[in-house]
Amino acid sequence: MEYFADLHIHSCLSPCGDNDMTPGNICGMAKVKGLDIIAVTDHNAAKNLPACAEICEAYGILLLPGMEITTREEVHLLGYFPDVAAAVDFGEMLREHLPKKKNKPAFFGQQLIMNSDDEVTGEEDALLIGATDFSLSEAARQVKAWGGVPVPAHINRGSHGLLVNLGMMPEEPFFTTVEMWRLLPCDEKALSGRHVLHSSDAHYLGDIQEREHALRLKEYSAAGLLSWMRSVQHIEGPAV
Repeated sequence: MEYFADLHIHSCLSPCGDNDMTPGNICGMAKVKGLDIIAVTDHNAAKNLPACAEICEAYGILLLPGMEITTREEVHLLGYFPDVAAAVDFGEMLREHLPKKKNKPAFFGQQLIMNSDDEVTGEEDALLIGATDFSLSEAARQVKAWGGVPVPAHINRGSHGLLVNLGMMPEEPFFTTVEMWRLLPCDEKALSGRHVLHSSDAHYLGDIQEREHALRLKEYSAAGLLSWMRSVQHIEGPAV
C-alpha cells in the first residue's frame, strides 16, 4: 500500500518553529492536506510528541516519533523511534549533551511545551538550537540503541546538510535512508542503495507537505515504517 507522508515537521518547541505550530494545528493541517503519516521532529527534544500522538490518533494519522539532532560536526540528523516513550527518553538523555546554556527567547525564539488541548504547560529553558557533543557516528549509534533509525536530514541543502557540511557521504556509518531536498541537485552516488525521503522541514503551518510523497509499506505502523527505512535494495558499503 502507498501512504502519503511528511516526516520532518517542527512544532513550537523548536525555537525556530512558529508559535502557531501547536500539536493541534500541525495534526489538523496534516488531516486537511490528506496525509497518512507525519513525524514531528523538533530540535534535540521530544516533549511535544505525547500531545501530537494523542491528536494524531483521534484524526486517524500515524505519528512516527522523531527529533532532529544536531551533531558535533553541525550536521542535522533525524532520529525516528518506535514509540513516543522511547523518543521522550532519548530526548531527556540528549538534553544532558547540549551546551550548558539557557535559551534566550527574545533572540532565538520561544520553546513551548503543550498538551493535546494546545495549552502551554511549560517552556524548555535549555538551548535546543545548539549542537550536541555527539559526533555523527555516535549520534547514529545512540539512535539505534533506542530502537530507532538515524536519517541524515536535507543532505544537499544548507550548512547543516551532510553533503554540504562534510562534502561527501561517509562510509561509516552507512545510512540506509536519507532525506533529500528535491528542489536542489544531489549527487546520485550519495543516494545509491538507500531509501530517499522528501519532506517539508516545515516551521510554518502552510509549509506542511501536500499529498506529494508516497511511501510503499507492507505494514501501516511505526514498526513497519522503521523496518522499511532499515531495508535497502543493494548496499555499497557496510550496513549499520
